[in-house]
Amino acid sequence: MQKPDSLIFDMDGTLWDAVDTYAHSWNVVFAEQGIDKTITRDVLAGMVGWEGKKVIEVLMPDLEHDRRIEIYDMVNGQRHNLISEKGGILYEGVKDGLKLLAEKYPLFILSNCAKGIIRQFIDWAGINDLIKDEMAHGVNFMPKNHNIKLLMDKHGLNSPVYVGDTAGDGEQSRLAGIPFVFVSYGFGQTDDYDLKFNDFTSLVNHFVNL
Repeated sequence: MQKPDSLIFDMDGTLWDAVDTYAHSWNVVFAEQGIDKTITRDVLAGMVGWEGKKVIEVLMPDLEHDRRIEIYDMVNGQRHNLISEKGGILYEGVKDGLKLLAEKYPLFILSNCAKGIIRQFIDWAGINDLIKDEMAHGVNFMPKNHNIKLLMDKHGLNSPVYVGDTAGDGEQSRLAGIPFVFVSYGFGQTDDYDLKFNDFTSLVNHFVNL
């Protein structure tokens, strides 16, 4: 694998764990809407990285599509409020590591989350000056490989790598034609990767010293 000219990070399971906050946003809306359903952390953790359309199909199989979309919009509205209030758990070494990496590479965040969530994460984590750009699935509802290519074209990236924590991240990296760096501390498992790191600090040390 050649030396990259940029690093594109997944968010959930790679930079932080906000599953408890996400689950709470679902449960608040279900309670408000009189829906007798509770979303647990374990259920939602298994869906981290999924596109929203798949999540709502699984979580609300008995509801019509338009109703699912309506509730999902409410959930994302709640999430916008809750992230600034409750936040999540930033993985060990992430903030200091991003500072070191930003001295050497342009850094990007690309996630399958709703529009606006990445920006809220950036503000909550206090890393605005470290991230060159971000792209969420909720902006155009396109898969990660498409959005990776959009970032590459927009910023003239020739040899980026994608850093993520699921097999889906690896598949999308392959489709985009770029290497996949797997972090094993997140929510997924895969044997298909170009590089693997068990903690964020190890990842930082590797790329800083290339």
